Amino acid sequence: MAGAALRERVRDLMPQAKDELAEMVAFESVYDPSGAPPEDCDRMVDWLLGTFTELGFADVESHVTADGSKAVTGHLAGPDDAPTVLLYFHHDVQPPLGADEWDSPVWELTERNGRWYGRGAADCKGNIAVHLAALRALGGDIPVNITIVGEGSEEQGTGGMEDFVPKNPDLLRADAILVCDSGNFAVGRPSLTTSLRGIANVVVTVETLSSAMHSGMFGGAAPDALAALIAMLASLRDADGNTTVAGLDASATWPGVEYPVEAFRADASVLDGVDVIGSGAVADMVWARPAATVLGIDCPPVVGSSAAVQPKARARINLRVPPGMDATVAQQALIDHLIAAAPWNVRVSVEPEAHGAPFCGTTSGPGFDTMVDAMRATYGTDVVLMGQGGSIPLCNVFAETYPEAEIMLLGVEEPSCLIHAPNESVDPGEIENMAIVEATFLREYARRAAR
Repeated sequence: MAGAALRERVRDLMPQAKDELAEMVAFESVYDPSGAPPEDCDRMVDWLLGTFTELGFADVESHVTADGSKAVTGHLAGPDDAPTVLLYFHHDVQPPLGADEWDSPVWELTERNGRWYGRGAADCKGNIAVHLAALRALGGDIPVNITIVGEGSEEQGTGGMEDFVPKNPDLLRADAILVCDSGNFAVGRPSLTTSLRGIANVVVTVETLSSAMHSGMFGGAAPDALAALIAMLASLRDADGNTTVAGLDASATWPGVEYPVEAFRADASVLDGVDVIGSGAVADMVWARPAATVLGIDCPPVVGSSAAVQPKARARINLRVPPGMDATVAQQALIDHLIAAAPWNVRVSVEPEAHGAPFCGTTSGPGFDTMVDAMRATYGTDVVLMGQGGSIPLCNVFAETYPEAEIMLLGVEEPSCLIHAPNESVDPGEIENMAIVEATFLREYARRAAR
C-alpha cells in the first residue's frame, strides 16, 4: 500500500477511532491496589478482549498479575520467518483529581477547540486507538508477527507487569518493542523518547516531644518537629532551585534537543512572574539531572490548627534519578543527606520506598531506522530525540528480559495533553499521524530487519 493510500485509509478510520476512544474513556478504569478494583477495570479488559479478537488476534486473554490487576495479551501471526513486534499500552487511568476542576465531563469524550477531552483520552487510551487504527489501516496485510500487552496498573506503579514479564518471557518475546506511553515534543514534532529518569522515594519522620505543647508556654525553647522538618526539606535545594543532595552530581547537561524556556513555562503552567528554577537549561534540569520533590507533608492543616508546638511531622520525598546514576545509591544518598541535615539532635527515621533505575532507549538498529523514517515521512520533518523526566520501570524489565530487542518510546501524549491533570485531552491529529507512523513501521520493518 502506497504512503498516500495508507494516509487516506487512516483518515477514513478516524470517525471509528473517535467512537472507540469515547467507549474507552467512558470506562472509569482507575485501578485501586488497596481494595477491590472497580468494575469498570474489568469492563475495560472485556472491551479489549473483544476488540482485538475481532481484529483477528489469537489467544487474546487476560492474566491476573501479582498486584491483582489484569494484563491483556494476544498474538497476530505473520510469516514464519518474520520478526516480532510487541505493542505495549496500559488500560488503567489516573483519578479525575476533582471533577469540579474539569470543563467537561471526566468520563465523556468531549470535543472542544479541536481537541478531544476526557480522562485517559491521551494517557493511555489514545495510544490504544492508535494501535487499532494502524492495524485496521493495513487490512490484514501485515508482514510481521505482532504481540500485544496491555497493563492494568501502570498509573499505580505497583509492579504487576514488572513481575509478569520475567515469569512469562516467551509470551512477550519480540525483536522490537513499541512502548506507546509517551508522546511528541510538541504537536507536529515527531519524537522518540530515548531517556527516562529513574525514581527513588523515601518517607522521613521527625520526632521531638512526647506530645504537642502550648506554643505560648513552651514555644521558643521546645524543639518544633515541623520546623526541623522544614529545615531539612529546605536543604534539598539551593537558592537557585538546584537539587543539592550530598553526593549526587547535579551538573550534567542534555546533549539533544533544547527545551525553550517559554515552551516549558506554557507546558508546566508556570504563573506569570514566577521563575523557572535551576542554573542549567530546562532540558538539563528535567532530563539530565536529579530532582527532589516533596510530595506530601503530614502536619496540622491550617483550618483547625491550634497554638501548639508540634511533636512529630513527616514527609514523602520523590527523587528523580537521571541516566548514568544508580537509583539505589541515590536513594541512600538522600537518606544520608536528610539525617545529616536534621537540627537539634531531633529523632529522625527514614523509610525507603520503591526505587527504579533510569532507562536509555534504542538509538540505532533496523527498528530504530525504520521508525525514524516512518516518522519523518509522516510528519514531513526531522525526528526529535528527547528525554522524559518521568519513570517507566517496565522499560528496564523489558531490557533485562529481552536484551536483544530494540525498545522505542512513542505515542500521542505531547505536553498540552495535561495527562495527569484535570482537563486531559488529545489532539486527534496526533492519533491520526501516529497511526500512520505505526502502520508504516509495521509494513516496512520486516524488510529492513532482513538486510
